[in-house]
Amino acid sequence: MITRTIMNLKTFFCLSLLCILAGTSTAAPANGTPFDLQGFIDRELQAGKTRVIVPPGRYRVTPRNRQHLVLRGLRDVQIIADGVEMICTETTRALTVQSCTNVLVRGLVIDYDPLPFTQGRITSLSADKKVHEIELFEGYPPAEAARNFKYEIFRPDTRTLRTQDHYPQKVEAIDHRHLRVSNSSGSANDPEQVGDLIVIGTEYAPQGSIPHAVECNGNVNVRLESIDLFASNCFGFLENNCDGSTYLRCRIDRRTAATDPVRRADARLRSLDADAYHSKHAIKGPAYLECTARFMGDDCVNICGDYHLITASQGTELRVLAKHTLNLQPGDEVELVTYDGRRLPDARVVSLKPAGNVLDEERAFISKQRMDAGLRSGKGALTKAWTVTLNRAVEIPLGGVICSANRIGNGFAVKGCTFGYNRSRGILIKASRGEVSNNRIEGCEMSGILVAPEYWWLEAGSSSDLVITGNQITACKGIPILVEAIAGQGGIAPAGAHQNLTITGNTVRDCPAPGIVVTSTTGLRLENNHLLLTGTRKELPGILRQAGLKEAKPEVQINCLP
Repeated sequence: MITRTIMNLKTFFCLSLLCILAGTSTAAPANGTPFDLQGFIDRELQAGKTRVIVPPGRYRVTPRNRQHLVLRGLRDVQIIADGVEMICTETTRALTVQSCTNVLVRGLVIDYDPLPFTQGRITSLSADKKVHEIELFEGYPPAEAARNFKYEIFRPDTRTLRTQDHYPQKVEAIDHRHLRVSNSSGSANDPEQVGDLIVIGTEYAPQGSIPHAVECNGNVNVRLESIDLFASNCFGFLENNCDGSTYLRCRIDRRTAATDPVRRADARLRSLDADAYHSKHAIKGPAYLECTARFMGDDCVNICGDYHLITASQGTELRVLAKHTLNLQPGDEVELVTYDGRRLPDARVVSLKPAGNVLDEERAFISKQRMDAGLRSGKGALTKAWTVTLNRAVEIPLGGVICSANRIGNGFAVKGCTFGYNRSRGILIKASRGEVSNNRIEGCEMSGILVAPEYWWLEAGSSSDLVITGNQITACKGIPILVEAIAGQGGIAPAGAHQNLTITGNTVRDCPAPGIVVTSTTGLRLENNHLLLTGTRKELPGILRQAGLKEAKPEVQINCLP
């Protein structure tokens, strides 16, 4: 009895302390205590502390300016949040880390209530399977919160994806718990069935919403360690213009029913609505070390920069349409690729000068390209022109691209990670002087490892001095290891887009042939890979058909030179 009384007093003291920190005298609800997390950290920093320890607990946090927590302009600071769970109460940004140097954030768990997606079961399908009637499960956001974003269909037995994404024309709330999803295309032969489970994006953000759970901007040597992320309205960890970021043992996964702070009629099927780890314009690329990313709505890793469209060249001067912001600077080394896919020797930027707006003939050309509709629309993208002067003369006709070779994530590392069960690629690389090693990749709907620039998104660049080794790839539906370069005008780019690649000691299991395809490369070392394949694909991938190949061998090289 005495022991029990002491334990009850300890419990009462701990709850009272949390309530004092939260500025409230009410007992903690099951799904978290209201807590001014931002205010607590700000006060500790203002008191001169360089190591801020957040008291453990599950806290409900209200956003300010559409962000639940902001760390800005910090230097040589550690934020220790071991045992701390932040429940975001609106479907907007969880954490922003901006303009920080030598900062550590450790131990934080991030989740959302309400979730940025809802979940249910297909109760009927039209004959052409274009119209899906859905009953939503209790415990998930209501039908009125659904938005036309990331509609996915899962098998009820394996709880893995049944089919590729659908892109609905219309999403209607029939009542609080029922949705009707109308798709622009469909067929009676499509794989979805009555009884299949669905997930679709939702929104609850009375103060407005901005995307991504964790966004890092303009940081140097920021380290995110042991951060668990269970939901996001878009990407999980996005970084822009960073230098030398480290992500150590960060975890993205769908949350189990046993640890979910909300009781639901069905356990979660999805973690994030889109990419897990996405790096743009990094000077030194990120290190993703022993991280996890599973069951999100897009890529596990994407490391890239931006291509800008070249519309004319004369001597040392190029006319360039910026993708969005022209992230070139005088002195930058630049990658140059022609419309037919030839990678020219790198040059250096001497000067930049605004050159007005996109011309009618340039807009007409863009409208016909193999590009995402958002880039072709003329609304914000590819509208501002620049004159870029290089240190040497080049000849690049309309349709070529240019990118900063210093801001595409060179020097990155993806090592010892566990990825998979997502709708697209496992590891997507567009950078150089990096390493992809000892990762476990399973169940991706597309390639396990893809090295490729993408004209479709104007995502740069081509890769050089890259090592892919010791990876285990299992049951991926795309080509397990694919290195390719597709020209802007279409077709496989000539050798030399990628340079000096090493692909050794990888194991591919339970995937159809080919297990490895490499195109457009000079200086390729391809050896000692173990391909335990299930046979050949029912239909050859388009890249092989373009090359005129009739069968899928275990390894294929196209436009490659020693």
